[in-house]
Amino acid sequence: MEEPQSADFVQSLARGIAVIRAFDADHAELTLSEVARRAEIPAAAARRFLRTLEALGYVRSDGRRFALTPRVLELGFSYLSALSLPETMQPHLEQLSRAVDESVSAAVLDSTEIVYVARVPTRRIMTVGITIGTRFPAYATSMGRVLLAALPEEGIVAALESSQLAALTERTLADAEKIRAEFARVRQQGWAIVDGELETGLRSAAAPVRGRDGRVVAAVNVSTSASRASIEQLREHHLPLLLETVAAIEADLRLL
Repeated sequence: MEEPQSADFVQSLARGIAVIRAFDADHAELTLSEVARRAEIPAAAARRFLRTLEALGYVRSDGRRFALTPRVLELGFSYLSALSLPETMQPHLEQLSRAVDESVSAAVLDSTEIVYVARVPTRRIMTVGITIGTRFPAYATSMGRVLLAALPEEGIVAALESSQLAALTERTLADAEKIRAEFARVRQQGWAIVDGELETGLRSAAAPVRGRDGRVVAAVNVSTSASRASIEQLREHHLPLLLETVAAIEADLRLL
């Protein structure tokens, strides 16, 4: 690992970041020696960094192999919450909201919760107000499901183990195995619809937004009430427009 020679350069911080970056989609689990080799640091140093990250909740280990946990998403949350992503999405969300005459939102994943980063409200359809920064449990929301479904399998397992799965309504899917099966379906079809699982009468459809590198960076949804739109209308009318909007957002993100 090449390190600039500067009195302000903190070598230990650089090495810690190198350890985190040693993991990627093709190397989700690594042994100590593999981390040391990919991060280009001594094994003894890699061990200290891994154990520190494990104590902080960013890494998990089975005793031999190490993997990142969903908590590492916190490290990128400040970037995702910066102006570039919401500002890029906002005009597209406004256009979609006008087309469907419903509230439209965007959110990112923060550990086991979604966090709203952009929103175009048309009417209040929940008992609680939704603003930028509002959080909901990811497993019970359409945006949360497309975001969680994009994680590697070990990330999904860790997220579900860390979630307090509870029946928020009589419709809430709160069984871990059934939720994992739903994630598989969401991953295959590329979108999610949730009907009354977060709050009775609330329906929403969501799709993932991918960045330049193809990774999911956010989710967009259309939300409505059972009295305003049937599941068929949500799927046959709102969803195609939502998918068109996501494609337009992704095209803009590739230009950033």
